[in-house]
Amino acid sequence: MDIEFLKQNGVDTDKALALFGDMDTYNETFKDYLEGIEEKKAKLKFAKDNANWSEYAIFAHSIKSDARYLGFTDIAAICLEHEMAGKDFNQHFILKNYDNMLQAVDKMTDIVKRYLAGEKAKNGEEKKEVSVEKPVTEEIKQEHPSDTLKDVVVVADDSPIVSNFASRALNNLYEVIVAKDGAELINIINSNRYNIKALLLDLNMPNVGGFQVLEYLKNSNRYEKLPVSIITGEDSKNMIDKAFTYNIVDVLVKPFSKDDLVRVLEKTINFSK
Repeated sequence: MDIEFLKQNGVDTDKALALFGDMDTYNETFKDYLEGIEEKKAKLKFAKDNANWSEYAIFAHSIKSDARYLGFTDIAAICLEHEMAGKDFNQHFILKNYDNMLQAVDKMTDIVKRYLAGEKAKNGEEKKEVSVEKPVTEEIKQEHPSDTLKDVVVVADDSPIVSNFASRALNNLYEVIVAKDGAELINIINSNRYNIKALLLDLNMPNVGGFQVLEYLKNSNRYEKLPVSIITGEDSKNMIDKAFTYNIVDVLVKPFSKDDLVRVLEKTINFSK
């Protein structure tokens, strides 16, 4: 089973490969998707069951971004409808179409699993995965005492697909720290263990969202020492205009390629020089 299997199932592999650059990265991203999708579905259901439509929109948005990256454009369009319904508090649409959305997402998951199973069989064995995510831990803190600040780039995004892709793309250029939501990001900033060269911030995150982080940075006067660019699947003019009311450097709309990511990161790092 190979890439033709994906094409036969309606996956826009040409578009996906234009972003990822090679099949190895594409295949690793499929694995990232499988690691995160069940948790996202559970959180989506919890938000629906508790009529928390803002949170519902966030998780529909996250699955939509995953589908776009992987080349499942039709399923991304379905998730977009649910994202917008959540933002509009359109309970009737969500409840009526929720099962159809789940079926579409499960279909995507099944295709990914079958494709990866074929790749594993073709290669004879599964390669050992090496994690590129570098979370903040006590171990890291002990290696770098408080009087030695470690130069890092921070990527704040709740999607393993986006954060792992960014980590892989930047691996040979910068040390990357990943934050899965705004609360974790603020803890990293306040740890005083890192010299953060740049922050790439997603707007749609659970718990503490991107705009709440921007407001925090504004109120704590951190923009001069912490250059920020936005990475987001939110491409509406109103949302982007709102982001630029804060002292950010640039906005990078998902899905983005490695070259786009490096370009915006370099611009962000050099902004205050």
